[in-house]
Amino acid sequence: MCVLRSQSHSLSFPPAAIPSGPQATLNLIYISHLHPPSDANIKNIGGMQTVSLQLLDALQRRSDLSVFPLVLESPWRGTEMRTLGFLLRLLGTLPKVIAHQQADVVLFSSMVTAALAPLLSSRVAVPMVAINHGQDVTLPTKLYQHWVPKVFHHLQGVISVSTATQAASLQRGLNSSKSFVLPNALDIQPRPYQKSLSRAFIEQQFKLDLTGKHLLLSVGRQVKRKGHAWFLQEVLPRLKQPVVYLLIGTGKETSRLQWLKEQAANPDHIVLAGKTSDQILQHAYDASDLFVMPNIPVAGDMEGFGVVILEANEARTPVIASDLEGLQDVVQNGLNGFKVPPLNASQFAKTIDDLLESHLASMATSAYEWVRQHYHWSAVCEQYVEVLQMIRGSAEKL
Repeated sequence: MCVLRSQSHSLSFPPAAIPSGPQATLNLIYISHLHPPSDANIKNIGGMQTVSLQLLDALQRRSDLSVFPLVLESPWRGTEMRTLGFLLRLLGTLPKVIAHQQADVVLFSSMVTAALAPLLSSRVAVPMVAINHGQDVTLPTKLYQHWVPKVFHHLQGVISVSTATQAASLQRGLNSSKSFVLPNALDIQPRPYQKSLSRAFIEQQFKLDLTGKHLLLSVGRQVKRKGHAWFLQEVLPRLKQPVVYLLIGTGKETSRLQWLKEQAANPDHIVLAGKTSDQILQHAYDASDLFVMPNIPVAGDMEGFGVVILEANEARTPVIASDLEGLQDVVQNGLNGFKVPPLNASQFAKTIDDLLESHLASMATSAYEWVRQHYHWSAVCEQYVEVLQMIRGSAEKL
């Protein structure tokens, strides 16, 4: 792998990764500015970082692809200046890499790296394809929004992770003939699953008594669109079932969540765990009865997909989520959870109570089977290859 670290100022390339076997039919350059460091706690990295890591691994495992990665290993925070340097280096060197690797297609892992497309199009003769995730399309910055249609124009394909992300792209000038929708996925591996042991672990870790109580879980950045504050204010007080609500993550809303906890009728039933270890996070997924994503609409922001839903389902934890944006694709009512109209507190509470009272065990099983069958990287990667081959074939006919 060719890794661009933040301190790098130049690129050097190993011998060209030319396919050697009869099955290797596509030379692919994969570009990502949000690739986790090799020593990262994989369960605690951002959703886009998880996708970048696992998609690249899945592509590299295929015998019909030859993949040359150009990635910036970077932590989630403080990436702006590192990303700028990464993009500037790519601008000068990518055409040389394409020629050296005899590449057929360039795949940008997000619209951030794909932003180079208008500046590269006159020097790049192979198709350029971008994956977009939601906020990398809707970022409410005037200059960025002015640039997005130009990026779409100079790309030969755009893979959106949800129909909501695709719709946002089409609204910004993407030609529908270039548009594809492929979901994110998860690298699902067989592992032990013992809910009782995980509940005991969580009880000990956070000094809780879960006897006679259900455990609700939310994981992710604590920002307004995630709806955590709204859930604490409007939904939690309406629940009839006894619950403990565990929130893992940090963000701009954390201080507000702490204040709301202090004002709650049962503050000891709300746990703000902050960032946790891989071990704690996995036990939290396994121990929980329901995963909640109470997202609310926020202008200029959106939930493009929601990889944490897949992680919860893989742990046999059904999801209750707002029927909003990218969450609409991932949650299938009655299979891996339920969708609730956003900002409908009474319906949100009733849906949680109803599921906790009945059919929880059967839905836990169906949630796992759903994610295993439909959101495993091996299946989704097959669709990626089909799309990339189609785009290359169309470009060769021009």
